[in-house]
Amino acid sequence: MAAAHNKSEQMPAPINERAMSQEKNGDASSGDMRETLVEVSTQNQLLRHLGNRQIQLIAVGGSIGTALFVSIGGGLAKGGPGSLLIGYTIYAIMVGLVNNCMAEMVTYMPVSGSFIRMAGRWVDEAFGFMAGWNFFLYEACLIPFEISAINLVLGFWRDDIPPWAICLACIVLYAIINIAAVQYFGEAEFWLSSGKILLICILYMFTLVTMCGGNPRHDAYGFRYWRDPGSFAEYIHEGARGRFEGFLGAVFSAGFTVVGPEYLAMVAGEAERPRTYLKNGFKTVYWRFGAFFIGGALCVGIVLPYNDTTLQNADTGTANGSPYVIAMQNLGVGALPHIVNALMITSIFSAGNAYTYCAMRSLYGLACDGQAPRIFQRTLKNGIPVYAFALVMLFPFLSFLQVSNNTAQVVTWLATLTQGSQMINYIVMSLTYICFYNATKAQGVDRRTLPYYGYFQPYCGYIALVWMILIEGSFGYSVFLPGRWNVGDFFSYYTMALVAICTFFGWKLFRRTRFIAPAEADLIWEKPAIDAYEASHNEPPTRFRDEIMAIFLGKRKRENYMGEDPN
Repeated sequence: MAAAHNKSEQMPAPINERAMSQEKNGDASSGDMRETLVEVSTQNQLLRHLGNRQIQLIAVGGSIGTALFVSIGGGLAKGGPGSLLIGYTIYAIMVGLVNNCMAEMVTYMPVSGSFIRMAGRWVDEAFGFMAGWNFFLYEACLIPFEISAINLVLGFWRDDIPPWAICLACIVLYAIINIAAVQYFGEAEFWLSSGKILLICILYMFTLVTMCGGNPRHDAYGFRYWRDPGSFAEYIHEGARGRFEGFLGAVFSAGFTVVGPEYLAMVAGEAERPRTYLKNGFKTVYWRFGAFFIGGALCVGIVLPYNDTTLQNADTGTANGSPYVIAMQNLGVGALPHIVNALMITSIFSAGNAYTYCAMRSLYGLACDGQAPRIFQRTLKNGIPVYAFALVMLFPFLSFLQVSNNTAQVVTWLATLTQGSQMINYIVMSLTYICFYNATKAQGVDRRTLPYYGYFQPYCGYIALVWMILIEGSFGYSVFLPGRWNVGDFFSYYTMALVAICTFFGWKLFRRTRFIAPAEADLIWEKPAIDAYEASHNEPPTRFRDEIMAIFLGKRKRENYMGEDPN
């Protein structure tokens, strides 16, 4: 279909001897020896074309989609505004601890495949196999989830739009964006993420203005809904137990909504100057959690009571899905719901686009380490893993389930199925960091010399690991309550956990792998190639605001991963 990307120029630099041997053995069938340092040592055919402004906007908005604008209403209905705010705050802190771990590892070793390959190098090859396929399935299944959510949100205007038409349109657009060179994906995400930030600002201003009386009803409702019907809702049972279960419902809602470090990590193999730009991106994650997720939980609890009938009926597939749109209609606000709904659709589309990208890169990373068929390592000349792209684009067709099923029901199935997978991702990241930390101690590596130094380590890793294991084990607890057992619900909650166990032990028995001792962990790996790439830059890194200005003042000179002008 297309030949793998090759470069004929050789660049004098130290080359990892082991990687050279792997390259000769692994790619002998291709008929020529790739001489570029990065490809020799990493077998990486991706191109570093994601600039600073693109990375920063992917960090800020790449993970914001349906959950923050639509699914968060389910957490409000189950737990009430108090439980929602507390649950989102606690969960955001826990994912912030994971981010602290990921930032240190990814800026030190910004490789394609990121943490899924690190797990195989620093923990156990079988652990990396499990992590990679779990993340791939998670991202791939989220694509039809977002497409289904677009259909749900479109129901605000009319309910006679053929679901198949929306599904087909999204699939075509995702294919066009992701088959083009990575810089076009980055450019699309830059503008789509900018729209997300604009939407969040509009919703926050709507909350502030209307709660102070700036609405058609001139009703300064303030925190009224925290008093009536109250701050803490009862869920499943009544009394204190019911309120606690409502809190758990809010926490589990946060588990699907509060995400981020994994998406930033997945662009590491295609980021320009990764040790600078990725470091800045990871730093923005902390304030984003506070401003977007915790702030979003607060606003939703202010503008809408948890017992609102429209919110309760949101699972019918025809009601307005977003609590913000419901609140605007309740207050009699005219045009704003239409503007918000339109921006919401672009935000949801952007999330699906990001999932398509991450699924392709995770499959490519698995192929690089021999844990997926080598054909998925082949790329077009523009650096796109073409066969990985072809496989990933089959998953959006799952969205056609809407044609014969209720749209909201399909959204619920996919959300529940992927939520367990998400927490497994964070378990993998936390455990991988603990092993990385132990390896640096055993091999005498001073962590303060790394591009990013994570404070309060390794305790962040341990705390996050224990928390995520507890959430993974308990988020489907309701099926075990008397009278609530349902085989379908059980498998929707725990299918991915069962898949993770099977893939880990299956690969371990098949390949007879062993856990890697800290003194034997490969902390060199692709470091010489990355060091050489970073050293090849003669100009200082560009600042985010400078790149924003360059959009209006002229096109900035692009660089490929060798620091050369591709033109």
